[in-house]
Amino acid sequence: MSSTQQYLLDTYRAAQHGEPVPPAPGTHDARVVREIRTYRRFRAVLAGRPADGLLRRLLTAAVTTPSRRRRDAHSAC
Repeated sequence: MSSTQQYLLDTYRAAQHGEPVPPAPGTHDARVVREIRTYRRFRAVLAGRPADGLLRRLLTAAVTTPSRRRRDAHSAC
């Protein structure tokens, strides 16, 4: 059963029992991601490590490095 089907079933059951409707799937995803990031930074500080966003820095380096190489190669020609 998919999450959408489960949501529709839960919505139907809530309507039958006069209860509030559950939140739709994916409603709180961004909030959960922010809370996980905050928790990881907090744990890093407690462990004495820098909480500076290593993953973001690595992803930025991985994305920008190839484009810099292409620009440098084209300017040398």
